[in-house]
Amino acid sequence: MHIMCAQPSPPLQNPSVDREGIFQWVSELSNSATRENALLQLSKKREVVPDLAPMLWHSFGTTAALLQEIINIYPVINPATLTAHQSNRVCNALALLQCVASHPETRSAFLQAHIPLFLYPFLHTVSKTRPFEYLRLTSLGVIGALVKTDEQEVITFLLTTEIIPLCLRIMESGSELSKTVATFILQKILLDDSGLNYICQTYDRFSHVAMILGKMVLSLVKDPSARLLKHVVRCYLRLSDNPRAREALRQCLPDQLRDSTFSTCLQEDKSTKHWLAQLLKNLETGVAVAMSPLHSAQ
Repeated sequence: MHIMCAQPSPPLQNPSVDREGIFQWVSELSNSATRENALLQLSKKREVVPDLAPMLWHSFGTTAALLQEIINIYPVINPATLTAHQSNRVCNALALLQCVASHPETRSAFLQAHIPLFLYPFLHTVSKTRPFEYLRLTSLGVIGALVKTDEQEVITFLLTTEIIPLCLRIMESGSELSKTVATFILQKILLDDSGLNYICQTYDRFSHVAMILGKMVLSLVKDPSARLLKHVVRCYLRLSDNPRAREALRQCLPDQLRDSTFSTCLQEDKSTKHWLAQLLKNLETGVAVAMSPLHSAQ
């Protein structure tokens, strides 16, 4: 058993968890013959073992084993021959990486090792089969766990990668669950000042985001989803905090968000209703200054 922790981990708070069993499974990840079962068992226990992330990160060979599981799937991405069994196995490895991404003790090291980049080939896939949908959704879950922490370091890292165009493509053509997680990631990037400034820095970046959000609104008219609508409206509201984006949104905000198209969908959701009202108010405010020299020069 090779567990080399940089510092002592806090004791397990759940007395029903077999700590020796956890250590054994972590050890078994390094052995290709025992890895599949260890992945399955640890992914089931990740919610009840608070210090699983440091145990995984600091144990000998474990991160390399998890990355090996990911790399082993690359050949079946193109041509798209991924099976349900292969998808389930790699998603168990991704679930453990999500655990590492979520933990404050391991998150920085996880980013510094650029591990999210190993997941991007999965986000590039376009096959609609269930194994691929599950693979994309689980990969998005790892990035979602990172942005959920609201850490500047996370956004700074993600802005150096291709995560925004990847999320936009999934927002346009993914399953409803994948669209929801991808839009949540974009929302979290936008809520950070550096993320908002990055997207509004050039017309091409802003127009790409606005075009995909607009397509999503039209899609939500046909297939309503309160959860997805919430994230779309929040993205629009945050964009309206930027003066140049606000001016553009006055022209390109979909009419369906201005009229009563979504009134039934919003009845039960007070926060989204409030955000939409605030968005419309932001777009009304300052119409008179839109033609000022400052704005017309932009």
